[in-house]
Amino acid sequence: MVRKIERDATRFKQIVRGKIKSDLRKYITHGEMIGKTGGEFVSIPLPQIDLPEFRYGPKNSGGVGQGPGEVGAPIGRSSDGNPGAGAGDSPGQHILEVELTLDDLAQILGEGLELPRIQPKGRANIIESKDRYTGIRQAGPESLRHFKRTYKKALKRQIASRDYNPLDPIVIPVREDKLYRSWNPYPLPIANAVVLYLMDVSGSMTDDQKEIVRIESFWIDTWLRSQYDGVTTRYIVHDAVAREVDQHTFYHTRESGGTRISSAYSLANKIIEADHPPKDWNIYVLHFSDGDNWGEDNRHCISILRDQLLPKSNLFGYGQVESPYGSGEFYRELEEAFENIDNVALSEIRNKDAIYDSIKDFLGKGR
Repeated sequence: MVRKIERDATRFKQIVRGKIKSDLRKYITHGEMIGKTGGEFVSIPLPQIDLPEFRYGPKNSGGVGQGPGEVGAPIGRSSDGNPGAGAGDSPGQHILEVELTLDDLAQILGEGLELPRIQPKGRANIIESKDRYTGIRQAGPESLRHFKRTYKKALKRQIASRDYNPLDPIVIPVREDKLYRSWNPYPLPIANAVVLYLMDVSGSMTDDQKEIVRIESFWIDTWLRSQYDGVTTRYIVHDAVAREVDQHTFYHTRESGGTRISSAYSLANKIIEADHPPKDWNIYVLHFSDGDNWGEDNRHCISILRDQLLPKSNLFGYGQVESPYGSGEFYRELEEAFENIDNVALSEIRNKDAIYDSIKDFLGKGR
């Protein structure tokens, strides 16, 4: 009975994974799901899944097929002919919520977007292995003997040789019947990664644009954490000047000054040089802006990227979040300067629906 329950539970998880995967674009754009993250689990609402059950109404309550009635009599009305009114006291339909680990969520994301696995650099050549008992062998210590498989094999042998007596059902395994659990080593990468999130917080970036950045950052983080043993996140905000902040400040700060993107790139480079040497770290720099920048600063930004940030980074990603106040000129500058550079990914994010494709733009290179 226990094994049957476990089998049913596994089947249910497979159904849930299939539902999430088929509607992945919808779940990616729902920011409220991120708020349901607790530790290593994420709570996901699945209103599409209906659990089969019988429902019985109260006896002798009238209705179709019960008691007297006339042709054409309205159904579902009170005796005076008026529809019922007021609050009810019966339970209604509820949305089913299931919990998935962040690793499960990352796997669904990778399958749904067909993301290649990342090939880390730096300390990626240092591999730690973990043993998992997933196989069966014909030799091994008695402590690892698989009782059920051994019993089945012995039973088949005795039936085939006509030694089995149903009236005296004794099954005695011989040496050839015994099967043992075996293990296989699985590599666990211990490479570290640092993700530097840069965001324009000038007056042209509204709360809607920051929400898009928050949702996309969550999914990128989820994927990167499934690829590395340890992921460190650093946050930089900028208008005309840049400063490092904590996560909460990053998503809730809004300034009113101008925009000088090079200030953020220079600060990111200083942080990398001081704390995250490229020989030991896999470095990701992700910048979000509406594309407005002080005109003479564009050339300086390209110089910093080409000479300092790109040689140190696994990936530099620029996401341009469309804003009613932004010109979008900076995207075209980067596109012209780095069109064929492997570790540069550019993405235009017009609204929440574009987050799905933007994640593919950033992570689809497998870097």
